[in-house]
Amino acid sequence: MSHTADDPRAPAAAVATTRIGFIGLGAMGGRIAGRLLDAGHPVYATNRTAAKAQTLVDRGLVWLSTPREVAASTDVVLSMVTDDNALEAIATGPRGLLAGLGARQVYVDMSTVSPRASRRLAERVRATGAHMLDAPVSGSVPQAESGTLAIMVGGEREAFAAVEPLLRELGRTVTHVGPNGQGLVLKLAINISLAVQTLAFSEGLLLAERAGADPDVAAEVMSTSSIGSPMLKARTPLILHLPDHAWFDVELMQKDIRLARQMGADLRIALPSAAAADEVLTEARHLGYGHRDLAALHEVLAKSTGPSQRGDAHHA
Repeated sequence: MSHTADDPRAPAAAVATTRIGFIGLGAMGGRIAGRLLDAGHPVYATNRTAAKAQTLVDRGLVWLSTPREVAASTDVVLSMVTDDNALEAIATGPRGLLAGLGARQVYVDMSTVSPRASRRLAERVRATGAHMLDAPVSGSVPQAESGTLAIMVGGEREAFAAVEPLLRELGRTVTHVGPNGQGLVLKLAINISLAVQTLAFSEGLLLAERAGADPDVAAEVMSTSSIGSPMLKARTPLILHLPDHAWFDVELMQKDIRLARQMGADLRIALPSAAAADEVLTEARHLGYGHRDLAALHEVLAKSTGPSQRGDAHHA
């Protein structure tokens, strides 16, 4: 539905003095909220674990106790939570954001959840007179910190136009892709490749290592060859030296792959590489890598294939 600028139902445009609400201050959400603070925006936020917000409070973030208070105190509300259940938890009930939303507000959910759950919530948001966008992001912690995420947005074009300048402070590319849920469809499509590329690179690197190649040299050659996508180039150091703190952990990646596979089943589309990635991600979790970065797939494959027999290929 199209609204004119003076239509009381039209979303209010974000301006420099817009009060921004943020719900969910995890690894990505916390950095996005921090970037908004650094840009000079007043940010009001809440999180399931209050301790995670302390460094942001020290930088000027205003802590509120519930999602309802965040929605009632702000003009634009953003959220980034882990899954469908977490989205339902922040949205519903007497403390949920639905209870605090008012007419013309724009709610932007940046979580990666199922398109179905997001569309259902968008209908409930519309019933309050507010507008909802799904705006999942492609990129990890470094991109969240630098404001170079890729953001794909589903929802009403008028609501998108109202918050586009704000989203452009967070993303290098910000694209309206269609109605509610379509941003999430594209995010899941992208994450199939994220998982599969990481798995394939890890397979190739392990093959080279076990044949006697220096892993650092092999990784450098591979990542600078024609297969070296920006994602692989950024993650190669993590594959070689797995960090303690994940950019994007195995458990969250498997959640997204399974959402994609469910979509594929609903649409009767075969997703064979997603299925292969799902299998290895399951093995990774069984080996205790659930909260390690996706780059752990290299170690997982190494453990799953037994001890190294470096150089054997030369004597076969």
